[in-house]
Amino acid sequence: MASDLVRFSVAIPSTLLGEFDAFAARRGIAVNRSEAIRDLMREKLAEDELDEPDTEVVGSITMVYDHHMPDLTHKLDEVQHDHIPLIVSTMHVHLDHHNCLEILAVRGRSSEVHELADCLLGIKGVRHGKLACTVLQG
Repeated sequence: MASDLVRFSVAIPSTLLGEFDAFAARRGIAVNRSEAIRDLMREKLAEDELDEPDTEVVGSITMVYDHHMPDLTHKLDEVQHDHIPLIVSTMHVHLDHHNCLEILAVRGRSSEVHELADCLLGIKGVRHGKLACTVLQG
C-alpha cells in the first residue's frame, strides 16, 4: 500500500485541527492523523453510496412499540413476511409489561431496505424506530 500513497497538504485552522485530534483520540479511530482522515473519507464516501438504489447494504432496523396495540404485532409480522429475503435475523425483547424492542438485521439493495424500514416504522403504534445501515465495501 505504501507505493499507492499520495501526499498532499491541507491548510487547517489550529483550533479545528485541535478539535479533530481530540475527536480522533476520543473515538479511537486512528493511530495517526493520516489514518483518521482516511477513515473519515471512507465513511463519507460510504454514506454517499447509500443514496444509490442498487447499492448492497447491511444494517439494522430498530423499533420500540406497545405490543398491546390492537393488531400491531400482526401488521409488523405481515410486513416482515413480505420482505423475507431482506431479513437476516430478528431479536425481540420485552422491555416492560407494554413495550417491546424489536431489532431486524437486514441485507439487500438500498432501495429495498429503505422501503422495508419505511413500511415498518410507518405502522401506527410503532413509537420509535430507526434504520442504520452501511455499504458492503470490498
